[in-house]
Amino acid sequence: MELSPALPAGAQASAKTNSQRIRSIFSGSVGNMVEWYDWYVYAAFSLYFAKSFFPKGDLTAQLLNTAAIFAVGFLMRPIGGWLMGIYADRVGRKAALMASVFLMCFGSLVIALTPSYETIGMGAPILLIFARLLQGLSVGGEYGTSATYLSEMSTANNRGFFSSFQYVTLISGQLIALAVLIILQQLLNTEQLESWGWRVPFVIGALCAVVAMYLRRNMEETESFVKKEKPTESSMRTLLRHPKELLTVVGLTMGGTLAFYTYTTYMQKYLVNSAGMSKDDATTISAATLFIFMLMQPLFGALSDRIGRRPLLIAFGVLGTLCTVPIFMALETVHSWWGAFFLIMAALLIVSGYTSINAVVKAELFPTEIRALGVGLPYALTVSVFGGTAEYIALWCKNSGFESAYYWYVTACIACSLLVYVFMADTRKHSRIDTD
Repeated sequence: MELSPALPAGAQASAKTNSQRIRSIFSGSVGNMVEWYDWYVYAAFSLYFAKSFFPKGDLTAQLLNTAAIFAVGFLMRPIGGWLMGIYADRVGRKAALMASVFLMCFGSLVIALTPSYETIGMGAPILLIFARLLQGLSVGGEYGTSATYLSEMSTANNRGFFSSFQYVTLISGQLIALAVLIILQQLLNTEQLESWGWRVPFVIGALCAVVAMYLRRNMEETESFVKKEKPTESSMRTLLRHPKELLTVVGLTMGGTLAFYTYTTYMQKYLVNSAGMSKDDATTISAATLFIFMLMQPLFGALSDRIGRRPLLIAFGVLGTLCTVPIFMALETVHSWWGAFFLIMAALLIVSGYTSINAVVKAELFPTEIRALGVGLPYALTVSVFGGTAEYIALWCKNSGFESAYYWYVTACIACSLLVYVFMADTRKHSRIDTD
C-alpha cells in the first residue's frame, strides 16, 4: 500500500501512544477554540460596532445589517468546506488546520483596522464583508477537518468523548468572546465601546491565532490518513459515490444547527431586543448558560460511547420539536435573570443531544479518502442555509410583527431532522473509521 505523496519521506502508520493522541487533540482543540472565538466575537460585539459600519438608524435596522453580513460570511463556508476538505484529504489534516487558522487571523486584523462609516463611507461595510468572507472560508474548512482529525485521532471506545471537544472548544471560543465583552463592559462605558473598544477583541483574536498556528505545527498526523492509498480520481467524483451519506449529513444538521445558533448567537440579541432586558444582563445570562452547556458536551459524548449516537439524536429531535415554541413563549414574558437563565439552559440541554456528537456521526459515515470533504462540504452548505440566516430571519420576523413565526420555523426544521435520526443507522456500530 502506497503512502500519500504529501507525507514526508519515511512516514509510517505507526500506532500513536495515549500521550501523543491527547497532546495532538489538545493542540487541535486550542486552534479550534481560537478560530471560533474570532468567529463569534463578531456576534458578541455587533451591538456596539453596528453604528460604526452603517448609516444612522434605529437599533433593529442596524442589527439587521450586521446580521446580513453575518449571513454573508456563511456563504463562504461551503467553499471553505470544499477547498479545505480536498486539501485535508490529499495533503493532510494538519496542513489544512494550519491554513484555516491563518485565514481567520487575517480576517480579524482587517475588521480591527477598518475605519468607520463616517470616515470612509461605503468602504467600511465593504471591508467588513471582505473580512467575513475570509473568516467564512476559514470556518468552513475548519469544521470538517477538525471533526475528521479528532475522530480519527481517537480510539473506537472513546471516540464520542474526544470528538465532543470540538463543540467544547467551539463553545469555549464563544464563551471567551463573551468574557472579553463582560470585561470591556466593566472597564469602558457604552460610548467608548461603540467608539473604539469593540476593536480590542478582534486584535486579541488575531494575536491568539498566531499562537494557535504555533501549537498546530506540533500536531501528529492521523493514522487513518497516513495509511490511506493514493487517490486515483477526483475528490468530488469520489464523494458523489456516497449520496445517501451526503443527504444524511444535510438532514441531521438542519435542525441542530438552527437550534444551536438560535439559542447561542441570537439569544443575546433576543433578550435585549425582544424580552427587554439590559445588555449587561443579556451578556451575563449568555455567558452562564454557555459555560454549563460547554461542560455538558463531554458527558453526552461519553454517553454516546455507551448507548450509541442515535438515541441522543432522537432525544434532541423529539424534545426540540415539542419544547421550542413553549420555551420562546415563556422567554417573551420573562423579567428575571434567573427565569431567563433556566429557560435557555433547558433549551441548551436539549440541543446537547445534537452538538455533542454531530461531528463524530458525520466522520463515521465516510471512508478516509473523502472524509474531511464529506463532513465539511454538506455540513457547510446546510449551516449556510439554516444557521447563517437564523439571526436575520428572526429579526425580520420581529420587524414584520410576526415574531412567533420564527419559533415555528425552528420547530419545523428540528422535526425534519428527527425523521432522519429515526431512520438512519447508529454510526457507533457501523463506523467507517474502524473498517477502512
